[in-house]
Amino acid sequence: MALAGALSAGREWWLISNWTELKAYIRADLASMGVRAGLKTWFLDPVARLIILMRCNEYLLNTGKPRLLRLPVLFWFRRLSVRLGFSLGPNIFGPGVAIVHHGLLVIDPTTRIGRNCRIHMGAHIGGAAQFCEPGEEHKFSPRIGDNVYIGPGAKIYGPVRIGDNCTIGANAVVTRSFPEAGLTLAGVPAKIIAQGGTGERVLKGASIS
Repeated sequence: MALAGALSAGREWWLISNWTELKAYIRADLASMGVRAGLKTWFLDPVARLIILMRCNEYLLNTGKPRLLRLPVLFWFRRLSVRLGFSLGPNIFGPGVAIVHHGLLVIDPTTRIGRNCRIHMGAHIGGAAQFCEPGEEHKFSPRIGDNVYIGPGAKIYGPVRIGDNCTIGANAVVTRSFPEAGLTLAGVPAKIIAQGGTGERVLKGASIS
């Protein structure tokens, strides 16, 4: 099943469920960011460090590890999130996410975004948060496909669906669905201004089967 179809059905099949997947996700994320794994990246790149902590927290949560084991990672992740200006929950992104800069970034925790998302500072993606029944989040929150570029200051609100290989321009405000693949969206409210996909705007650290 294509990712866009899985998302629209509320299926969240990309959750990290074992150690091998954790390592694969981190490799894909760093590749999409264009950085190399290693101590230099860990100490000098706080955004890369945050993403690694995010994936570790997801792994510990999804695999039901003891709370005492998860709490130090969660504390470190949240402390660094506040310092960088990020508000992120677990299991939002598929593999290959690239957060380009630190700065204000707010994403509703019930949002689901596919592989190889490249997202810039100032983006705000809002949805249902805790105001819906468990299992009903896909009816109220954004669902975004693979290889999507989200420009600086873009806003995406409500139960919208964005197709694969789309570009959302800087400061665009998306309040309705654009499920077709390969669209470029811009404006307030957002509308289609071009077709043709994200091209070189997205580094695809996670291969698409």
